[in-house]
Amino acid sequence: MDAKESERRISPLKNFVAGGVGGVCLLFVGHPLDTIKVRLQTQSCVLYRGTFDCFRKTVSKEGIFGLYKGMGAPLAGVTPMMAMNFFGFGLGKDLLQRDPSVPLTYAQIYLAGMLAGVFTTVIVAPGERVKCLLQIQSSAGQLKYTGPVNCALTLYREHGICSVYKGTVLTLIRDVPSNGLYFLTYEYLKNALTPEGESVHDLSTSRVLLAGGIAGMSNWLIALPADVLKSNYQTAADGRYRGLGDVLPTLLREEGARGLYKGLSAVMLRAFPANAACFLGFEVALKCLNYAAPNW
Repeated sequence: MDAKESERRISPLKNFVAGGVGGVCLLFVGHPLDTIKVRLQTQSCVLYRGTFDCFRKTVSKEGIFGLYKGMGAPLAGVTPMMAMNFFGFGLGKDLLQRDPSVPLTYAQIYLAGMLAGVFTTVIVAPGERVKCLLQIQSSAGQLKYTGPVNCALTLYREHGICSVYKGTVLTLIRDVPSNGLYFLTYEYLKNALTPEGESVHDLSTSRVLLAGGIAGMSNWLIALPADVLKSNYQTAADGRYRGLGDVLPTLLREEGARGLYKGLSAVMLRAFPANAACFLGFEVALKCLNYAAPNW
């Protein structure tokens, strides 16, 4: 990375706001395939033969809006979640880069991305719990919850705050290493795709989309096994698992190692466009903020 580029720091507040915009873009593009992913991961019997079959049956039975089930919870949480994600990444870079004239190494970028994953877990874990429960209840034929707020309140009323945050450890295991790879891949590709003599901050839209999409796919390649465990744990009936450590042995015993990659095609189909939209939204919002408030 060019030292001149490393001097152009972005304030944490701008990272926070632009990250929120990116998160909204990610959600609207990616939620339908996220619904398919969760239904494939958590089906107790073979309801769906694959990604397309799940898509077809969901739309046939519930209409196109069936693909947006459970969107209320992530919509309420995605803006602060992605805002905190980009804020945490920016903060991590500031902590690791003592001298602005010395560019960050890729190892430092990875560590900053891991810190961002820790930052987001407080918001992500309860939102994921509510989202997953709402996404599977229609396919299971049980309408216990009327919406995200009702779901969260019901969980709290029945089992307390621990129930709302069920799966937090697995969320950390999923998000911390994968988030490091997410930002590392994006930053590496941005630099690799920048023509010689040009600024990385002026990268074309198509190249931002390419870097963001590939970053999203690399993220999910290592995050998926933990995501499968998290989804199963968060949606399991009481008593199915003896504890957190029982989820992996149970899944391996019942479905084998391939069970850890359930929903892979849906994840990969979603990862590229959703994360391409996320990073494009982030970069566009950042440019607008820099233009409107250069000293902010």
